[in-house]
Amino acid sequence: MKVCEMTPPASDSSDLRGKAGKTGPSPQVRRRPRDGRKGRPNHRPNKRSLARLGAVQALYQMEMTGKPLADIIPEYIKHRLGQDIDGIPFSKADKSYFLDLVRGVVREQRILDPMIAGKLAKGWRLARIDSIVRAILRSAAFELYGKTGVPAKAIINEYIEIAHSFFDGDEPKVVNGILDRLARELRVQELQASRESEADPANAH
Repeated sequence: MKVCEMTPPASDSSDLRGKAGKTGPSPQVRRRPRDGRKGRPNHRPNKRSLARLGAVQALYQMEMTGKPLADIIPEYIKHRLGQDIDGIPFSKADKSYFLDLVRGVVREQRILDPMIAGKLAKGWRLARIDSIVRAILRSAAFELYGKTGVPAKAIINEYIEIAHSFFDGDEPKVVNGILDRLARELRVQELQASRESEADPANAH
């Protein structure tokens, strides 16, 4: 399914269509991360971490340029995931996981966006928050919703780190809060089991 074929699920949400012919800045140059390098992770990323970072950048670019998924995927695989850029070893990214994320967000956007919007602070609208934050939340929400084999805590920590790689302010805290609320709704049994395990004296060190 092409992103340009999608429609927003609600009036307070922004879809990934953008505007045809619109050009936007590359996602890795919009914010300065804590280490002073644009869009660069602050830790040594693993294959899935790199796939997540690539997915966030791809989703951002789809929204800013209006390019369809069919164009974005080969562009990213050839020119970004296929090489190392600015010291980031995108060549080691898990391409299969990258594809799962971008395709999953597009496929499930009508479900994901209302879920995210329902966890925003009072008076906030998904369409009005920063485009990179929106891309981070969509990718993370898809993992919490559709990748139940991946622990919620790991997902949240990964996307907080991605937020830190783009932002120097409160955005990572905002991402943390929204994803925590989403996880409490989408991963009820998992989080309950985790709390019970932590409370079990047998598991104390």
